[in-house]
Amino acid sequence: MEKQRKYDREFKINSVKFYRESGKKLEEVAKDLGIPKATLYYWIKEFQEHGEDSFPGSGLLKPCNEELYRLKKQLADVTMERDILKKAAAIFLKPKG
Repeated sequence: MEKQRKYDREFKINSVKFYRESGKKLEEVAKDLGIPKATLYYWIKEFQEHGEDSFPGSGLLKPCNEELYRLKKQLADVTMERDILKKAAAIFLKPKG
């Protein structure tokens, strides 16, 4: 089985722009670039939806997801703090005897 290749952001954007400007069929452009046509199709779709924010790369978030990530992290932190305070309150309110 062939190992999956990784393409950098610049290559993906240039491939989409080449397809748009060339006037060639998707299959022809994919063959010229040496990539599967399904891959090129996915890149074109991604670029149509997100424009220059497409293909952020590993570990990077699209701007539309940054706030969601930040809020989820904040919720996890607050939940952990609450749980710690509950346990501390249970310890301190325990009858001594």
